[in-house]
Amino acid sequence: MTLEVTSGAMATLLAEAAQAAPLECCGLLLGRAGRVEAAQPAANVAPDPSRHFEIDPAALFAAHRAARAGGPGLVGYYHSHPDGHPLPSATDCEHSSGDGRAWAIVAGGEVAFWCDGKNGFEALSYAVVEG
Repeated sequence: MTLEVTSGAMATLLAEAAQAAPLECCGLLLGRAGRVEAAQPAANVAPDPSRHFEIDPAALFAAHRAARAGGPGLVGYYHSHPDGHPLPSATDCEHSSGDGRAWAIVAGGEVAFWCDGKNGFEALSYAVVEG
């Protein structure tokens, strides 16, 4: 399966990572199954945001509430690796839940997408579409 990602979502991912550096940015990927229509920034509430990320739980609750009210669904999550590569880190792998959601990792001006599967992260192919 190829994940569709709108050009607007990609622009947000890259801009948020650049703006947050040297700290890690994070947020939510919104849309519907197989398509990321928006990247919604969230506060990084990790104790050490230069090395880790933790999405503000209030942002997660708000996204679930909005989806139940007919808004876009929670497709996945994103974060940046300011001094790394767009690959899941050991810490990312430790926090893998196997929920099947997409993760975008932004590093070095690149974005890579991963599926949080039952056996850990698997690379997702993606196509940027207008939007």
